[in-house]
Amino acid sequence: MQYRRVGQTNIEISRVILGCGCFGGIGSEPSLFDRAENEEQAHEILDAAVRLGINTFDTADAYGGGRSESYIGTWLKKADEKLRSKVVLSSKTYNPMFTGDSSGLSRGRILERVDGTLQRFGVERLDMYLSHEMDDKTPLEETLTCFDELQRNGRIRAFGASNISCEELERSLLICESRNLNRYEWVQNSMSLLGYQEAEKILQICSKHGLGFTPYSPLAGGWLTGKYQRGLHYESGSRMSLRPDPYEIFVQNQDSIFDGLDSMKKFSKQRFGDVSLAGISLAWLLSDDRITGVIVGPRKPEHLEPVTEALSLHLNETDRVDLAHLFPKL
Repeated sequence: MQYRRVGQTNIEISRVILGCGCFGGIGSEPSLFDRAENEEQAHEILDAAVRLGINTFDTADAYGGGRSESYIGTWLKKADEKLRSKVVLSSKTYNPMFTGDSSGLSRGRILERVDGTLQRFGVERLDMYLSHEMDDKTPLEETLTCFDELQRNGRIRAFGASNISCEELERSLLICESRNLNRYEWVQNSMSLLGYQEAEKILQICSKHGLGFTPYSPLAGGWLTGKYQRGLHYESGSRMSLRPDPYEIFVQNQDSIFDGLDSMKKFSKQRFGDVSLAGISLAWLLSDDRITGVIVGPRKPEHLEPVTEALSLHLNETDRVDLAHLFPKL
């Protein structure tokens, strides 16, 4: 496993991060709570991740309505002190945790929600805390000042932003500089071979200002694993069968995507031998030195196998460009 420091912090994370969005539910959707990995299954995945050298777990208070954080917390209680000391915990807030709950990034809500996160993890300080979405109803200054307060008070070590636009990121950096506040130290937006144009723009800003970047959905909801076939017959329990909305653009462009996957199989065999599509897709991201770490969300321990493949590969710039050209620009 490779490790990197996040932004200008002293937090060292594994370059592959375990995404825990399916612990106790499918993401933040209340109707899908209890529709994914239970506590025992979550612990099996955590054990498998640690064996690979993954030290960073990414979740959110709304994942599974708090179940994801709680499952990680019970796993930590069983772990020995040496292992616990190496674990980096990252969580997010914004979304409602149950039907009828509030959302947003107001100071009062953040202070309330971080307390719940710390209790579910069973820790006194959180390593990494992110805004899960941007809140257009709360002044950005209020949100940033609250995160800065949490960091200065030792409740969190650093904070970042997920699903943030280039304009919002640049504005936040200006606010923090002008008010002498701690700043966002990294960004967590989606990025994959099926969607990288917008991420590339924000990655350039991160690189310019020395921020980290930890993309999620590197396998595009399973589309880059080869699990979906022409005709779109979705396996029961897959993301496309439970929560297809985020991937509708792939359905609309399915012919060109499946053509690209066919070409990718040939590319992989010619240049790397017997390597999975998922392994190549992860390696494509990890080969970009500007990327701090990639978040993967396995549903089973064996889904971590492509991580091992990806870590053993280093794609050169020609490989990266050739792969990108196989797919439509979405």
